[in-house]
Amino acid sequence: MKQALHGVKVLDLTQVMAGPFCTLLLGDLGADVVKIEPPSGDSTRGMGGRQGTESTSFWAMNRNKRGMVLNLKHPQAQALARKLAAWTDIWVENYRPGVMDAFGLGYDDLRQINPGLIYASVSGFGATGPYAKKGGFDLVAQGMSGIMSVTGEEGRPPVKCGVPITDLGAALFATQAILAAYIHRQNTGQGQYIDTSLLEAGIALSIWESTQYFTRGEIPEPMGSAHRLSAPYQAIKCADGYINLGAANTRTWQRFARAIGRPELLERPEYENERQRVLNRHLLTRDIEDVTGTRPRAHWLAVLEEAGVPCGPILNYAEVFNDPHIQARGMVQEMDHPVGGKVQVLGPAAKLSETPARLTRRSPLFGEHTAELMRELGYSDAEIRELNEAGAVVLGEAEQAAD
Repeated sequence: MKQALHGVKVLDLTQVMAGPFCTLLLGDLGADVVKIEPPSGDSTRGMGGRQGTESTSFWAMNRNKRGMVLNLKHPQAQALARKLAAWTDIWVENYRPGVMDAFGLGYDDLRQINPGLIYASVSGFGATGPYAKKGGFDLVAQGMSGIMSVTGEEGRPPVKCGVPITDLGAALFATQAILAAYIHRQNTGQGQYIDTSLLEAGIALSIWESTQYFTRGEIPEPMGSAHRLSAPYQAIKCADGYINLGAANTRTWQRFARAIGRPELLERPEYENERQRVLNRHLLTRDIEDVTGTRPRAHWLAVLEEAGVPCGPILNYAEVFNDPHIQARGMVQEMDHPVGGKVQVLGPAAKLSETPARLTRRSPLFGEHTAELMRELGYSDAEIRELNEAGAVVLGEAEQAAD
């Protein structure tokens, strides 16, 4: 069974997370992704507790990719990259704006070689505007996009979202745009330039918060686990810890109040509608926890499930990955790796019935496919050795040993 992006070629000139996660998603859907690393390697190769050119962090972000090492500061490597641009369908890069242009590898340069090229740039702040030249990191983008102003508990120091949400958000928006551009190219033959950023991803995810500001002029504040438009919709304390409660509309609120044996709460004027329950959420939380604090989590989860009230436990990652439902959904998978042995990785989140996403290739060793790809471009073995000796490319250990 062919995958959705079978035959699509992607050149991945990205490092760390936002760019690599974008190309990982394309690779899971069947694209032939070629990861281009500098001679120093993707910086994630030094993360994750291993030394040298292999690390668990790199393995996590770079499955379903072939690996090539180019020194883009070298003119011969730039010439090789231009050949790759003629060969590929999609070019993804996350260098600071202007760096690719300085190498002669910007979109305006490469569209002359390949008019159908889809060229995606993922940066901290975008290719235009006063902040374009600033380096971008998820933590900085979370702060500048407003995310940290609404995360955490009221009156406490700022905290970031527990996952790198602007990195991952930028990757998802870039992937969406790439697939839209690919459909456009299928219809017209025309490529295009895509520009997205960590900052804009963080802002674009602020659906409730921006609406509150735009419509009421109110500046959203942190609310812990509570929702700014619905209540009770938050973590609730039980006798032995917390559960999440999602009584997010009038019907489920009524079910909830009756399920916990407090139907009189439905008659209280401060809880008579959604808006009042949100405004009086601190009082509401106290009234609820006076009851839920008397029994353990398992009791209340069973009671609420029976009453049809959305709820769930708060799991740590050991509990997540040992959950039978998570395993049944294929979110924990294994791949063989020559250094790591059996490596556990996350499975694809989206399930396609006819063209399923699959894990078919482990992350590449450093420079593993440099020679293989150069041969596909028509380079002879002598030319490959010459460019390796000149420092324009780096070959993998197996190829080096063969020489």
